[in-house]
Amino acid sequence: MSTTKYILTDIEGTTTSVSFVYDVLFPYFRENIDKVKELSQLPEVVEVFEQTKQLAREIEGVTIETTDEIIDQLNKWSIEDKKITPLKTLQGLLWKEAYETGLIKGHVYPEVAGSLARWKEIGIEIGVFSSGSIAAQKLIFGFSESGDLTPYFSHYFDTNTGGKRETETYIKIADLIGKKVDEILFLSDIVEELEAADKAGFQTIQLVRPGTNPNWKKTATSFEEIVL
Repeated sequence: MSTTKYILTDIEGTTTSVSFVYDVLFPYFRENIDKVKELSQLPEVVEVFEQTKQLAREIEGVTIETTDEIIDQLNKWSIEDKKITPLKTLQGLLWKEAYETGLIKGHVYPEVAGSLARWKEIGIEIGVFSSGSIAAQKLIFGFSESGDLTPYFSHYFDTNTGGKRETETYIKIADLIGKKVDEILFLSDIVEELEAADKAGFQTIQLVRPGTNPNWKKTATSFEEIVL
């Protein structure tokens, strides 16, 4: 993979344990979702509320108007683990306080920090593509168990760029970062995401972390196994 000039990595199941997301982040969000009432005047929360009302009509076929109804809908989507942009945005906002006060530390696998440093040292740029909001991505790496890892990343992408299982999204990302598709290596644990990136022309490796079944043409159990 000597042609690799850019590494694009997923988070959940790739840099970070799935259990951290489901056992720490999601429960914290649901337990504290009512705090959004105190933030309802923030422009980003106003936008979340408008997007939620629109998507509730489109997806659920229901009309919601009140703050309590909006919160109930977002909580329902959280329980269902929906990859919906306003939900991800709000999660990031509520997690911010928990990270900044030290209630939560972002989990990363032990070799991740060293691998990021090594890749950057040899001139490879690194970006993140996750269904979690960009704000949430920066929090998990900025307040990680291995310290602030954000200096290693040059770009962050979330579902505002496009779906993770859509080939067109990866073509768009390549254009945004100014690299040829075959110069980019995408790391993920999800085969459908790897398939979409592969069709776009990306190099791809499946991370086989605990709980993941190896079912892609190239796999690695840790970042240390990735040979560039």
